[in-house]
Amino acid sequence: MGKKINRRNLLRQSAVAMAAGGILDGASLAQAKDDDEPATKSISKTVKKRRFKLGLVTYNLARDWDQATIIERCKAVGITAVEFRSTHKHGVEPTISKMQRMAVKKSFTDAGLVIWGLGTACGFHYPDATLVAKNIEEAKRFIDLAKDLGAKGVKVRPNGLPKDVNEDKTLDQIGRSLRTCGQAAADAGVEIWCEVHGSGTCHPPRMRRITDIADHPKVGICWNSNSADIKNGSVKEYFNLLRDRIWSVHINRLISDYPYRELFSLLNLSGYDRYTLIEAPGLENASPNDTIRFMRYYKALWEELSRP
Repeated sequence: MGKKINRRNLLRQSAVAMAAGGILDGASLAQAKDDDEPATKSISKTVKKRRFKLGLVTYNLARDWDQATIIERCKAVGITAVEFRSTHKHGVEPTISKMQRMAVKKSFTDAGLVIWGLGTACGFHYPDATLVAKNIEEAKRFIDLAKDLGAKGVKVRPNGLPKDVNEDKTLDQIGRSLRTCGQAAADAGVEIWCEVHGSGTCHPPRMRRITDIADHPKVGICWNSNSADIKNGSVKEYFNLLRDRIWSVHINRLISDYPYRELFSLLNLSGYDRYTLIEAPGLENASPNDTIRFMRYYKALWEELSRP
């Protein structure tokens, strides 16, 4: 009969299939072959069931998909939630009418898909106070849209530490802006997720300080699976620093230098019961069948790496 299927073989076979399709490079494939999971073995004795689910961010994979295509492909693969990144083909933006919002909500609800969040590019790190105020008002428009769609939250971000500006001043400005957005979110019954993002601002201790300054019960973070999360090969220290505010999670290439097995184990141990959302690179010139095949491979790897 065929080779016995076990955890390592599943990862290896999925990686081989992805490499054959040009989805993974040789280095990633080599890592998949060498992968081991000592942390998961011990954690599985404590956590018996995965508490979080798999969702999709339209950035980058689905940036050119319309709403019908998002629904069709997520249903085909068994992905249960979507974060609409602004400016993409789906067209879910604050400019759509109340009637259009109702139609979007109905079509996704009828398909059994959760509209998890709205991904914006609203940032509060700019030295120009007028630009910061403009971004706050834009975030409020997305908050109103999230309320109408029944979404859980709105993702905002800093995009770095401006040159020639005192770091403390920038972090304080971001935190106070988040507090203002948090109050608007509270009034609308949604949340604000500050993405761990931007050169310098993606450093978890800075993100901790930003959320402490915001000090609002509706302001959390979106863990973004950045290389800056890793210290001595592990994400545990910085995960624990932010764990009480991790309300949404973006994931990228599952076979890479990033310790996803450890991250998923930590999420389970922390009681995280929300979504980890695919934010993988798009597949250039891929056919619909190849795209769905990639999504299925990705989901299989996610299921294996996140298994308690």
